[in-house]
Amino acid sequence: MNAEAATEDCFVLAERLNADCQCLSLDREALSRELGHAPDGDALSAMIAADRPHLFAGSMVFVSGEHIGRMADIVAAIERVAATPAYLELVLAHAPAVARHRPRARGVFLGYDFHLGPDHLGGPQLIEINTNAGGALLNALLARAQQACCDAVRARLPGSLGEDPPEHLFMAMFLAEWRAERGEARLSTIAIVDTEPREQYLYPEFVLFARLFERHGIAALICDPRDLAWRDGALWAGERRIDLVYNRLTDFALEQPANAALRAAYLAGDAVVTPHPHAHARYADKRNLVALTDPALLQRWGIDAETRELLLSGIPRTESVSRADADDLWARRRQLFFKPAAGYGSKAAYRGDKLTRRVFEEILSGEYVAQALVPPSSRRLTVAGESVMMKIDLRNYVYDGGVQLVTARLWQGQTTNFRTPGGGFAPVLALPCGR
Repeated sequence: MNAEAATEDCFVLAERLNADCQCLSLDREALSRELGHAPDGDALSAMIAADRPHLFAGSMVFVSGEHIGRMADIVAAIERVAATPAYLELVLAHAPAVARHRPRARGVFLGYDFHLGPDHLGGPQLIEINTNAGGALLNALLARAQQACCDAVRARLPGSLGEDPPEHLFMAMFLAEWRAERGEARLSTIAIVDTEPREQYLYPEFVLFARLFERHGIAALICDPRDLAWRDGALWAGERRIDLVYNRLTDFALEQPANAALRAAYLAGDAVVTPHPHAHARYADKRNLVALTDPALLQRWGIDAETRELLLSGIPRTESVSRADADDLWARRRQLFFKPAAGYGSKAAYRGDKLTRRVFEEILSGEYVAQALVPPSSRRLTVAGESVMMKIDLRNYVYDGGVQLVTARLWQGQTTNFRTPGGGFAPVLALPCGR
């Protein structure tokens, strides 16, 4: 069998397994043991079971190795363009002023989210990039809590990237951020910062990160930005001086009054903040996808042909929404997905075929982009005795251009959520083929 035929068979096998392998691979007792390795592990398990029952899917997702490699290629292509002065000038032109402050730290946990679409031959399609992508540490634990529920799963269980478990990669990433800004100075204290952190859906992950930092000899605390103060050339939480902030806020420009101390310390260079406003402007503003899918602009910038091909075939065409184009956009709405330029987590995002005139008018009055609709691929599972079809998106956790972990989310409905019985984060089992 030639390589092309083998790759095609791998695509078909992945689709067949996603449709037919309905066994539950998640070993919930093993997951509880993984959580229990940390202090407060039993409390975390109870919190997830009681308040976040759909955080973890019961089974995994099958993806061809060719698609895994293709996603990494698209990530690398975007990194090449993002490094060019012309791209940076363009994206900073529509970014808030704080984004023009450019620290040496790159920003942790970029999340590159992909759909495979209903036609596997089309290849992965990048839907969006996020700068404070949550779930990486939860997914590392989830991958180790899988059991071989059938022969296909037994063939290769996920949970390891080469010789380094994901936790090692994540810790090395935070240390690299610190050294980029502070060299060989000692990193003593990390603050994990979000608004009302205990109320956040991914609060259990904050606790796990705090324990990870502490195991490496770094004091850690979880706090609201209102608990921070900027004084005497440093950022403080009470009487504790903060060296590095792991920023989980969705106020990407740090504009809200509650974030004033954090913003001031960041701009003064008195605390290392990661991810930061510059990283959001550079990668996650949805208007950047307009430039990345503009063939004439890419060519004018001198982007090489291979990179242009990866971008134009791997990112759905994206356009800015303008009231001047209202009639045309409304006519084409069924083929489009509308997203706020600075949005996150599918908030205020709409499939065009679900739009009402009222919502469309709100879109025209805001800062939105319209992206060619790429329906997600699907995973059939048995939930509560019934066969149900779940939608799939694939998240690549990326740092400094390198993919650290590939995971999936399963859901039903218009946009990704953690409200679907049987859905939630799911590990990816990559089927070796084609590479």
